[in-house]
Amino acid sequence: MPYLAKIFIYPIKSLDGVELEQGRVLASGALEHDREFALFDEKSKVVNGKRYSSIHQLHSQFSIPQRTISLQLPGQESTTVFHLDQERQALTNILSDFFGFAVTLQQNSVVGFPDDLKSPGPTIISTATLTEVASWFPDVTVDEMRRRMRANLEIGGVPAFWEDQLFSESGDLLSFRIGDVQFFGVNPCQRCVVPTRDSRSGEAYSNFQKIFIQKRQATLPQWVASSRFKHFYSLSVNTQLPSSETGKLIKIGDKVEFTLDLN
Repeated sequence: MPYLAKIFIYPIKSLDGVELEQGRVLASGALEHDREFALFDEKSKVVNGKRYSSIHQLHSQFSIPQRTISLQLPGQESTTVFHLDQERQALTNILSDFFGFAVTLQQNSVVGFPDDLKSPGPTIISTATLTEVASWFPDVTVDEMRRRMRANLEIGGVPAFWEDQLFSESGDLLSFRIGDVQFFGVNPCQRCVVPTRDSRSGEAYSNFQKIFIQKRQATLPQWVASSRFKHFYSLSVNTQLPSSETGKLIKIGDKVEFTLDLN
């Protein structure tokens, strides 16, 4: 029986994640506090892992209740704690020094800063998928692959690539539920350069994308709507949530069930 095994949010886009026991759905369909903050440069361009591999060297821990970040810079053993509201300027000063150019920390509590504005719901993957994909790369653990893929929801009790059934051949939204919350599966998530790098150092794994594409195509289940793949460097599923789900909670252990398409 498919069930919700893990929940992750990433309070500051491209920094470390936080594992939760439950998550609250916002009106946008995003999870509360996920990608709530993002760094921007002086040209209002986002400062993220796609553009700056050095960001992997920033190690952070978040306290959601206290709204703080504990930040460890490269070469430092100690961490510095900043309040995300009251000490935002001090935090951006430290980060500006790290990057070598001025950055600002912007906040969007409504939808956050997702890569896919049309499908801002939680991204979904299965534990078995992460295990399988990690096996393609010697010395890459399941936890490391998890940090590279940065999905929000992890499904247990299913085989690898189970989540590939959460989108349809026709492109119509596919309805399913996690606990009491209705989701619409949209499409497979196209990956960027970030998974090719070590999540802690930013060091690139040689031929990662080439190996991934070959293995992904070779292991693609026969029942998958393969026409929905623009390329096979894709993993996890993008989602949308109807406005009726605003304020509802998803919790570890919730069952995952397919429902009639109400769209």
